[in-house]
Amino acid sequence: MTRPILFCCTQSTGLINSSLAVAGELARRGVPDLWFASDENRRVEVEKLAARSSVQFVSLGAVNPAFAATMWDDRTYRAVTGRSRFAAYRARIAQSMDPEYFRDRYRRLDEAVADIQPALMVINSLCHHALLVAMTRKIPFVLTAPFLPSDICQGSLPPGFPVPQSGLPRVMTRAQKLAHWWFRWRMRTLFLRPSLLGQAVKYDKVMREFGVDRSCYQPQTAVDAAELILCFSLLELDYPFPVPDKLKPLGTLVPPLPETDGTDPVMRWLDEHDSVVYVAFGTITRLTEAEVGAMVEVARRLDGKRQVLWKLPADQQRFLPANLPGNLRIEDWLPSQYDVLAHPSVRVFFNHAGSNSFHEGLYFGKPLLTRPLWLDCYDHAVRAVDSGAGLTVDRPETLDADDVHRKLLRLLEERSFRERAELFAELQRRTGGVRTAADLVLELVR
Repeated sequence: MTRPILFCCTQSTGLINSSLAVAGELARRGVPDLWFASDENRRVEVEKLAARSSVQFVSLGAVNPAFAATMWDDRTYRAVTGRSRFAAYRARIAQSMDPEYFRDRYRRLDEAVADIQPALMVINSLCHHALLVAMTRKIPFVLTAPFLPSDICQGSLPPGFPVPQSGLPRVMTRAQKLAHWWFRWRMRTLFLRPSLLGQAVKYDKVMREFGVDRSCYQPQTAVDAAELILCFSLLELDYPFPVPDKLKPLGTLVPPLPETDGTDPVMRWLDEHDSVVYVAFGTITRLTEAEVGAMVEVARRLDGKRQVLWKLPADQQRFLPANLPGNLRIEDWLPSQYDVLAHPSVRVFFNHAGSNSFHEGLYFGKPLLTRPLWLDCYDHAVRAVDSGAGLTVDRPETLDADDVHRKLLRLLEERSFRERAELFAELQRRTGGVRTAADLVLELVR
């Protein structure tokens, strides 16, 4: 008999989608005793995974607004998405260090694990409380991460390799090398800042209450302790470095398609056009009135030859001018981004370089224009350029209509970008994606 498999993930949309995909595949196969632990707001999505077998939801409590980027106040948002990559990273760490939150999450999950007695835990790499529970209880676990391989294996990167979150290329100019050295040094001294040091001391006290060994705090410890690492990226999209055998690059995980039926109005609109630029900056980006106006101007310049589908949150649509170009369609929500990207009429994907957007765009062979928002987005943006599958805007802190329009035309008209994107699409499909991920998890359980 198969013993329980417990998935653990934070509530972030960008992180939970891959975990839901694997759990859903196991449910379609009828694997029994599946469990999924996350914040309460993900209950409905988890329960919808039921197919030949069900997935039992384990609530870890209500969402903590400090950990949900969509719930931050404007001051926090600006700090975490500021121009200085180190200052932005430090602001993100400061925002996410809440010892009492970790005490609550650790306690809830530890109690659930004691009841469920899982044979295996499948844990997202940023779900720290779950990693600590698994290592402390000595439960075998699979580490999952929708990130570049180098972001996961930071402890094995060779000297000179661009530090994750720096957004620097493999081949650097002299100025970039100096910036890289400064960024690396500041990252190493991050917790010497009094406010962060104080929170780290409180965090350590909480973890010692649960008997967690201090060595478990280090990210490399989880990498070393994992039975298997499912990386939802490709080695070919990253710069070369020694990769552990346990890391399996699977590309982005895409559920069975289509997710919508033939009556969806957006899909019918796409059927009516042969060249569409799809624009979506994720759930976190907050555009200003000037940036919304610049994007409308870009669409206006493309009018006559290209259509633009723009996923723009409802609260930002108040910035739209009165007169919109006829080639621009705006939606505040799409039933399936996968179906949109899979549509042959979509020629270019303009996005914020988040990990999911970056990999999903390439999975469907779409050249990328990126406007990196924060943290690892800068790493994806530079990989898009170095891979030959995309371009990035000159000034990520704003939207310049001339720059965006010029680069969109290049991506639309120069065949090399599509050829490179289609290569990465083929490489991702060869991995087997969600089916292979499910196979690997079941092999460990057996």
